[in-house]
Amino acid sequence: MQKIPTNSTSPAKAELPLDFTGPHITAGASSAHRLYQALCEVIVSGLVKSGEPLPPSRILAKQTGFRRNAVVTAYERLIADGFAEATVGSGTFVAAQIPARATAPKKPKVIVEAPRQGALALGCTHIDERAVQRFRAFVGRRMRAFGAEHLHYGDPRGSRELRVAIANHLLSARGLRCDPDQIMLTSGTLHTLRIVLGAILKANDQVWCEDPGYPVARRTIAQCGYCTVPIPVDRHGLQVALGRTATPSARAAYVTPSHQFPLGVQMSMSRRLELLDWAKQAGAFVFEDDYDSEFRYDGAPLMSLAGIDRLQRVIYMGTFAKTLFPGLRIGYCALPERLIGDVTAARAALDRFPGTLMEGAVADMLNAGAFAANLKRVRKLYREARDALAETLEAASDGALSVPMPSQGLHLVAQFDPSVAPSIAAEAKQAAGAEGWLLAETYARARPLPGFVLGFSGHPVPRLVAAAERLARASRTALRSRGRSAWRA
Repeated sequence: MQKIPTNSTSPAKAELPLDFTGPHITAGASSAHRLYQALCEVIVSGLVKSGEPLPPSRILAKQTGFRRNAVVTAYERLIADGFAEATVGSGTFVAAQIPARATAPKKPKVIVEAPRQGALALGCTHIDERAVQRFRAFVGRRMRAFGAEHLHYGDPRGSRELRVAIANHLLSARGLRCDPDQIMLTSGTLHTLRIVLGAILKANDQVWCEDPGYPVARRTIAQCGYCTVPIPVDRHGLQVALGRTATPSARAAYVTPSHQFPLGVQMSMSRRLELLDWAKQAGAFVFEDDYDSEFRYDGAPLMSLAGIDRLQRVIYMGTFAKTLFPGLRIGYCALPERLIGDVTAARAALDRFPGTLMEGAVADMLNAGAFAANLKRVRKLYREARDALAETLEAASDGALSVPMPSQGLHLVAQFDPSVAPSIAAEAKQAAGAEGWLLAETYARARPLPGFVLGFSGHPVPRLVAAAERLARASRTALRSRGRSAWRA
């Protein structure tokens, strides 16, 4: 057994993030046994690292409220089971090699996706089991340290701690440099749109929207009292020149430049600069919905539009719904400095401030590296799911469907030949009982392409494959049964 050096000067953690309420705790067990289980949890989950000192028994007894003999008993069992090592004159340390990591039976890598969502549905996620363990521990620690910040109305932009962590993440992951004061926490992208649009636009102002594009965002903008203007998308992204011709006086544009929804194209650099030039000349703002940039499978993520613009005319929008889980209801935006005052006032008038209970735990996930570790693990799973779905659709459809392999994101598009009537896709989707969207549903004015928008994240691969085979068979059948009527006039 490797010994910890007796001259170690590493200080013990001031307070261990012990959780006495999770599923790892045996109800009704003795204090010593429950303390042992809580200590094992923080060690195995990596919240305390190999070689780090544990608090002296007297201090831990004071922190937890357990008797000192219960702490001593728990420590003795940790040592006996190989989780800790004691050195005379130096204290108790986490063992250099932890048995549970090597010998514990393997658990599923991820938690199963939410029920009631069939395979191919969009908006589902996985979260790695280790990330759940760490998040649970962070939430428990925050609840035990419940403070005055939860007892009054806070900053309308949200806690500064989480805003600082998000600013650091955006700089490292997206090349976007911004001050934490420029960040506002929201419940998600649609909430961000409502707040910011209300602060910077007047009723009936025109807003460019991609066509095809994200229909939920388009409906939200319209319901807020603004005129949505569909601008066609080509392989380079939103066609700015057509927007200038159609509505040069538009006051804003909503775009998904890194991974256009739904087609998946990346806005070219020349088109990005053209869009920013229009915004500057028109005195307009660009809403950049960077909804899935963390999930790029071929190379590093592209620089954000806001990073190029340096947050002069771009409002950057992100969310933890896909990188952690939708139930968090935490999103955020990065604002140009000139908009901070107006947007903060609009937020305070709309719903005062965001919820505070989960903000600290999310900040802990970002600061401790647990967020990045979870992304790395689930990105591999999503790549495997993407490959399985695309390969199955193309093989099982026997040429009826074309499936471009997306280099980023959590969905793909499966298309019929453009000459096929869109009603064929609707017929096949209904016959297969498939989830996902019809590609035609994402169009506002442009002539829709026939096909499907299908999600692959958050679904077990066997279910994806089975659903893909059903949809592919139904697509072949719909084409054959309709004969000549399957084609556009």
